[in-house]
Amino acid sequence: MKITLAHSPDADDAFMFYALAEGLIDTGRYSFEHTLSDIQTLNDDATRGIFDVTALSVAAYPRVADKYQILPCGASMGDGYGPIVVSREPLASDDLVRATIAIPGLQTSAYLALRLYLHPYEPAVHAVKFDEIEARVLAGEYDAGLLIHEGQLTYRDEELKLVADLGAWWKDETGLPLPLGINVIKRDIPEDAKHDVARLLKKSIAYALTNQHDALEYALSFARGLPATKAQEFVNMYVNDLTLNLSETGLQAIGLFLERSDVWKPTQNKAIDVLSVDDND
Repeated sequence: MKITLAHSPDADDAFMFYALAEGLIDTGRYSFEHTLSDIQTLNDDATRGIFDVTALSVAAYPRVADKYQILPCGASMGDGYGPIVVSREPLASDDLVRATIAIPGLQTSAYLALRLYLHPYEPAVHAVKFDEIEARVLAGEYDAGLLIHEGQLTYRDEELKLVADLGAWWKDETGLPLPLGINVIKRDIPEDAKHDVARLLKKSIAYALTNQHDALEYALSFARGLPATKAQEFVNMYVNDLTLNLSETGLQAIGLFLERSDVWKPTQNKAIDVLSVDDND
């Protein structure tokens, strides 16, 4: 049975899926076809149900909850850190309500976190490819930029100034990690296959955490020039216990994040639907 699997071309996702991509674990009757795209493209593709399993922004999940169920592994959460807002010239956080801000996509969790941070003000934003934001802020095209992925670690090298760390703000505000990304699986896949795939994804993540040196070597080819030490730091930020098991903490974080936003309606509470998997089945 072929499973189409989509994720972003980043070091943390590459690390998670290393064992699957390289055939290092026994997948039984399943084969996996990997597709790599930026997160905004994956969010858009999910509305059309293109892939069996896909990485997805938490903020985008209510739009596709009729098609996909959340997997209990593969989540990316920032526990006291997360997407950051940077500028070329020093800015106070209050200045952002009057700034033009480059963002990595309108359905990204980073943008939703920014909106919650600036509430009740609506920031003036422009969607830009995530890996172009730093350069375009430096060029003066935008007053500020919202950085995800390795930009969180490299902005100082570009002499950009930190305006706000949205993950640190959310932790102070709620005591919870900031939920950014999840893995989801199509609802119309047979139940036994959904459970098998979930266990295989968890096995891949566990393999990478146990064989970190080899997994990191593989992930470096997706790190867009990050030195090994920073790539390791980035992977450790977003591949951790909550990635291996979403847990009650992760569910609580997702629920609160969506409840505080206008992408979530009270009648959709049932949409936080995580596949329940017994690893001993």
